Amino acid sequence: MGSFKRSLFGYRRPEVDAALSARDREISTAKARLAEHDAETSALSGMVIERERELRDLTARLLEANECHQRSIASLDAVTARLQEMQTQARGQATRIRMKALKEAVEVSRRVEALTGAAEAPEASGIFEGKVKLEIGPLGDFSQLVGFEDAVGKLGASEISVERFSEGRATLSMRLDEPVELLRELEGLSALDFKVRHTAPDNLILDIDEDAGPEQRAA
Repeated sequence: MGSFKRSLFGYRRPEVDAALSARDREISTAKARLAEHDAETSALSGMVIERERELRDLTARLLEANECHQRSIASLDAVTARLQEMQTQARGQATRIRMKALKEAVEVSRRVEALTGAAEAPEASGIFEGKVKLEIGPLGDFSQLVGFEDAVGKLGASEISVERFSEGRATLSMRLDEPVELLRELEGLSALDFKVRHTAPDNLILDIDEDAGPEQRAA
């Protein structure tokens, strides 16, 4: 506030009044600005409080979602472990079933072979013609195989070949161009004493009688 000019009886009244009015206006303006600032501060405080509330809500939701996710992962792990256990059990059960089926198949095959051999033994003197496979054994040595092959050749068979010779058993393949009483002819031509295990139109299995004397097995 500027200095006032003095009059006869003190300061000049108009100047004082003008100065007071100017001060009042400044005070009013300052109060108005302070009120605006208070309003802005209150609004900002409200916004901060609202943001903090939203942040708390979001944090709580995030924690809840994380817990739910962890529970889901744990549940998924449990389900996966159970599935793996079930798969292991299923594979083991399937293996046991396959092994049982194989054993049963082998047993059935043995029974069928035994029944077939028993049924076909009376027909062992049948006539053979065309392509025939003949299995015989056990042979004592390779010389017995050669001797038996020579006996087959005397039957008039052609295309004679030894397809397999393992563990004393030999499989021969031959062609009979004419009908031949194969078993009767072999009994007469071969020095080996044998029994018929299996016979079919194109297949014959013979077992050498191991009870024969040593001189016959070595013939």
